[in-house]
Amino acid sequence: MTVTDAAPASGAEGVRWDLTPLYVGPDDPALEADLTTAGERAKAFAERYRGRVAELAADDLAAAIAELEGIEEQIGKVATFAFLHYCTDTRDPARGALLQKVEERGTAIGTDLLFFGLEWANAPDDHVAEVLADPALADRRHWLESARRFRPHLLSEPEEKVMAEKSVTGRSAWARLFTEVTDTIDVELDGDTVSLETALSVLHDGDRAKRQRAGQAVTAALRGTGLATRTFIFNTVASDQSIDDRLRNYRSWIESRNLGNEIDDATVEALVGSVTSRYDIVARWYRLKAKLLGLDELNEYDRYAPLELDEGEVGFEEAKRIVLDAYRSFAPEMADIAEAFFHGYIDAPVMPGKQGGAFAHPAVPSAHPYVLLNYTARRRDVMTMAHELGHGVHQVLASKLGLFNADTPLTLAETASIFGETVTFHRLLADVRDPKQRLGLLAGRIEDVTASVFRQIAMNRFEDAVHTIRRNEGELSPDRFKTEWLRTQRAMFQDSVTLTDDYGVWWSYIPHFIHTPGYVYAYAFGNLLTLAIYARYEAEGASFVPQYLALLSAGGSDSPEQLAKLVGVDLSDPGFWSAGLDVVEEMVTEAETLAAAV
Repeated sequence: MTVTDAAPASGAEGVRWDLTPLYVGPDDPALEADLTTAGERAKAFAERYRGRVAELAADDLAAAIAELEGIEEQIGKVATFAFLHYCTDTRDPARGALLQKVEERGTAIGTDLLFFGLEWANAPDDHVAEVLADPALADRRHWLESARRFRPHLLSEPEEKVMAEKSVTGRSAWARLFTEVTDTIDVELDGDTVSLETALSVLHDGDRAKRQRAGQAVTAALRGTGLATRTFIFNTVASDQSIDDRLRNYRSWIESRNLGNEIDDATVEALVGSVTSRYDIVARWYRLKAKLLGLDELNEYDRYAPLELDEGEVGFEEAKRIVLDAYRSFAPEMADIAEAFFHGYIDAPVMPGKQGGAFAHPAVPSAHPYVLLNYTARRRDVMTMAHELGHGVHQVLASKLGLFNADTPLTLAETASIFGETVTFHRLLADVRDPKQRLGLLAGRIEDVTASVFRQIAMNRFEDAVHTIRRNEGELSPDRFKTEWLRTQRAMFQDSVTLTDDYGVWWSYIPHFIHTPGYVYAYAFGNLLTLAIYARYEAEGASFVPQYLALLSAGGSDSPEQLAKLVGVDLSDPGFWSAGLDVVEEMVTEAETLAAAV
């Protein structure tokens, strides 16, 4: 038995991020000094402003917010380092201990600042209207207005302090445990012991026998002793949220997420209803794919099979060139920002103990964002790079607004990343004339969109079922999780893909369910919004680029509805979702036409 410590060579082996712009290392005295200073500033802030927030004049309120933002940025810088340091080796106890220490210290400091948000949320409406009309608060208006949306769901300050203090050993601790048990999953595949990330990448191989072995090996690994632990974690997180929602008077498990996303429940229900009503698009595509692959039926391990038997590998440097060229074809400024990430702000190779998946971390406005990849040289990894660099460009542009205004609701947070994918895809497609090659590219794009729109909504339906059952019936068994996962996934594929009972454990490695309950619909929201935005770009050409950059540069400084108007999109239009889904259907129709031609 060979133990494989990393994925096969991909050209990404030496691409590791450099955290020294944050701190020299975990023992850097500046790290402890920043925590200490932030704590002292928080106590001084509380002494100065406690009991006065609801009566502060506009100038004084602006000064208070600036000081609060500075304190939270100082804490955020330490938290960013601890988290990123931990992500590259979650098996290292010292890294986990540092992360826990920083979370505990940060929470303790945060409890001294809780009063500010509570007092502001409960300030008299007439006073709020008066100060918000003052130009001194012009760049803080949306942030202040947003904070008051939570007023009906806030507790007293002593209660909020208890909730904050307990969160360190509550939901955040369970999230960390989920990460650690998932990142230690080893998969026995073809005589080697490989990471889960590496095994999943084999599902994109052109050899069906290899895909089948990989699928069976992943199932066996997910069924291992960790399944009971991951099941218990999900049950506990769902129960914890149920308690929070009851104490805060939220009517459903998703309401708090929607409020944080600045979107009403009815809009989310319309999104979910629109997508689930068009599951036939998914079924059409996979029926076509079965024919193109010469298969009577597709199994779960065939979903990502390439149409070409040998898709070929894409080295890291080639992927970098493709993505940067695509970005530059749209806006040179975007390419320049993206290119800067390759100078110490990307961690790319698959490594033992490294957190799976990919993400872009905004850090804090005073520092450069970071991107984590697990690059395996598959064609899909090129799109993943384009996706995360889209996040990165968004984060760099928005960081100029400061910590509070840079933060973007999840409903808009995926827009730049998916737009990056879209730009990259269209750049590649523009250079291809051969129908067979165009079909291959289009197939990849359809599957990316299917995963980002339909699969995410199917996962939302699974998540909704789990939370509802946990609240109404009690703890779910692994078999109940399997039943709900298969039911919601089969509803999406209809009869186009055969999902065996083995697939029933594949929910158990997805981190969003644990780290950010309710997150997943944001992918569908962002993808359909991006399709609308890209349609505007195709219609207007280069004159549209400044509008798009203005959207990214606005961060979260206004509501999603107002920000979407910067690029000519009306989120209140009842036909908005259907228009985006029509674009997806048009892609499938084009694929059917190309398939007939080749």
